[in-house]
Amino acid sequence: MGGGERTSADGDDEVADDGQQAAGDGQHTGDGAATLLVAGTASHVGKSTVVAGLCRRLADAGVSVAPFKAQNMSNNARAALTPAGKWGDRRLAVRAGPRSPGHADDGHESRAPQTSGRGESQLVIDGEAVGHYEAGAYYDDHWERARTAARDAYERLATEHDVIVAEGAGSIAEINLHDRDLANVETARFADASILLLGDIERGGVFASLYGTLELMPDDLRERVAGTVITKFRGDASLLDPGIEELESRTGVPVSAVLPYDDPGLPEEDSVALPDRDSRAVVGDDDGVADAAAVTVAVPRLPRVSNFSDLDPLARTPGVRVAYVPLDAGLAGADAEVGADTCADAVVLPGTKNTVDDLLALRDAGFDEEIRTFDGPIIGICGGYQLLGERITNAAVEGTGDADVVQGVGLLPVETRFSEDKRVRQTTVTVDGAGPLAGVTGTVSGYEIHMGRTAPLESAAVETPLEPGSAAVGDVVGTYLHDVFATDTVREAFVDAVFAHAGRGRPAVAGDAGDPYEAAASLVGGLEVSALFAGEVEHKLDPSGEAPPSADR
Repeated sequence: MGGGERTSADGDDEVADDGQQAAGDGQHTGDGAATLLVAGTASHVGKSTVVAGLCRRLADAGVSVAPFKAQNMSNNARAALTPAGKWGDRRLAVRAGPRSPGHADDGHESRAPQTSGRGESQLVIDGEAVGHYEAGAYYDDHWERARTAARDAYERLATEHDVIVAEGAGSIAEINLHDRDLANVETARFADASILLLGDIERGGVFASLYGTLELMPDDLRERVAGTVITKFRGDASLLDPGIEELESRTGVPVSAVLPYDDPGLPEEDSVALPDRDSRAVVGDDDGVADAAAVTVAVPRLPRVSNFSDLDPLARTPGVRVAYVPLDAGLAGADAEVGADTCADAVVLPGTKNTVDDLLALRDAGFDEEIRTFDGPIIGICGGYQLLGERITNAAVEGTGDADVVQGVGLLPVETRFSEDKRVRQTTVTVDGAGPLAGVTGTVSGYEIHMGRTAPLESAAVETPLEPGSAAVGDVVGTYLHDVFATDTVREAFVDAVFAHAGRGRPAVAGDAGDPYEAAASLVGGLEVSALFAGEVEHKLDPSGEAPPSADR
């Protein structure tokens, strides 16, 4: 399946996100793309990891491969240029990985659940924001347009690559949505795709989940299933053998692999990976560094948090704990169950899909005062930067209320004015380090994606450490630059400042965290690629019919 005749779209040139062009030399052979849809019994079963791992394996084999997702619900976007020069889904860039020759920027996404607090989602098609709609209005008035955009995006990729690894969304067995399931049902049909079905054993009931999903799939999709995979298994896999035999006997579908529980370190897709608003969670505490020798970067758990993947480079830094803190908990770590050693040593305010309403949430919880009285390094990114200013004007454009002016936290003498315009761009800027970034020079690359423009108040003494419009006063920095911590010099300067404020020396740790894409490829190393694509990629692989293992295996 997957090699059917396809017609080209309009042939628009596509510009990939930074780092997404192949390090390998996979060349499209021009004989049609074989397509595999990685679907799931539910959300968060490992689809993105499997897609990323397969893309890396195929790219390492010299195959021209691209990831694809027809529709996505996520608060993590990035300025990945689409054919129209618009914005795209960060997670597609993750699936592609730095060696994939695929364009991680082409596709359709329906994004940002409850961006306004009114039960609406922001609809983004081909990288352009269309509007905010309730689910019923989307399906009634915009679904056909979204389907057309998704199919056109797929056709562009399919004419340029030999293999497409597509990712579904949620469960492929949502029987109430089968007539309008764009990411699963429609993708499988218009891409003529084979299907790999994933079930997460960590949730319990994996055999029932896989069996029930196969039974509830539309008949034409059921016939496309090449195999199932059990993910996130811990322990002796042989204990599953009786269940696997029974499942295969009942369904006639092979269990292609049992994947061990492992986190390769890929950025999370959306806030489903975060703790709920009332819970505290720490990321990065598995680095082998004793808690007493580590520092804690507190991240307020904003109700409408977005682009929290900006914190991932910090969490991967040995000795750094990134703690997501409920707004009613404060920064002092006073909870007796948590302990005093969890006091914040720095604060990073991440992006938000609704700055005004999250600012009001901060104020209602008293967390704005916690931030004002904190005496350590503080960085606000995008919406977090806007929160730190003196005030927000034209606030009704963003918030659900009718107030024109909303007072900010007040740590930076800047004002943000909202309008309907959205700035979306990739950029590289010269760094003139200040505050917790003092001493940093050179350049830093990242992207901006925001509504609102921020400027210093008249006669305010503000340093500009990063992009024009950034601000620094004392130990507080505000910037619109996402991915700022991905630049080593910036991240290291900030971490040094945090350790200095905490009065601790940085721990000596040998080695690094490794390449998460290699880890994902290793995780799916047991999957027989040729079997998944019904034999259509055998001539593109090595003589054994398999994509070779990655270099570190």
